[in-house]
Amino acid sequence: MRRGRHSLGGAKGGIICDPRKMSRGELERLTRRYTAELSDWLGPERDVPAPDVGTNEQTMAWVMDTYSMHTRQATTAVVTGKPIELGGSRGRREATGRGVMICVDKAMAKLGMKKETTRVIIQGFGNVGSLAAELMQKAGYKIIGLADIGGGLYNEKGFDVPKVIDWVYTQKRPLQELPTGGAKMSARDVLFQPCDVLIPAAIENQITEQNAHQVQARVLCEGANGPTTWQADAIIDAKGIFHCPRYSRECRRRYGELLRVGAGPPGLLLARERSQRAPL
Repeated sequence: MRRGRHSLGGAKGGIICDPRKMSRGELERLTRRYTAELSDWLGPERDVPAPDVGTNEQTMAWVMDTYSMHTRQATTAVVTGKPIELGGSRGRREATGRGVMICVDKAMAKLGMKKETTRVIIQGFGNVGSLAAELMQKAGYKIIGLADIGGGLYNEKGFDVPKVIDWVYTQKRPLQELPTGGAKMSARDVLFQPCDVLIPAAIENQITEQNAHQVQARVLCEGANGPTTWQADAIIDAKGIFHCPRYSRECRRRYGELLRVGAGPPGLLLARERSQRAPL
């Protein structure tokens, strides 16, 4: 599971369930049992779990606490994405979404495009998608398409992202029921609407050789893990679309995780202390 000189990356694991339909108690018991079963394979020098689809800071806190009980010592470095109070880092939650925006900013500069006239579609409204949308709108981009697991919305006039976040996360309402939300469609169909920047930030294998020819964007910036299949890459390139693979935006988050667990070269330990004082 190790890659290079640190214990981050190299594997995926999870449980088949729908966390939206489970109580907090059920989620805690599920997480703790899962961690207990894997405890012999986890550790700061072996494999460090990170949050992904369906998990959050609380999930990672349960993992850390369960692992610590099994090792009989507090081991905060066993997970990333944990609460700041338990050794997490400021800016980690926004890191991947901010990394997406930075990649798009660089693409804009290279292509001579201006943010104020750039239309953006984002598939996925979880941690990465919602924060990328919020940060990019603040920076001047126009967000015209959004989608989550329940479906998508397309509105050429643009969305007020803070209101969408309030609707989905505070009021706990379905994205597609957003008042004046625009045209309703499936989460996958949103990907193929006219735009300047397309950001698939949900799950893998969304753009394939069967549908890649439908992409109508000038820039494709991956926010999810493997949203574009390797077969689709050639089609995207042939269409002249500027492609930012996920690895480029991942660097920001991975660096933050190295700081958090204290892994990597000794110089990162000092950098970790600084990261607690200022967002990444």
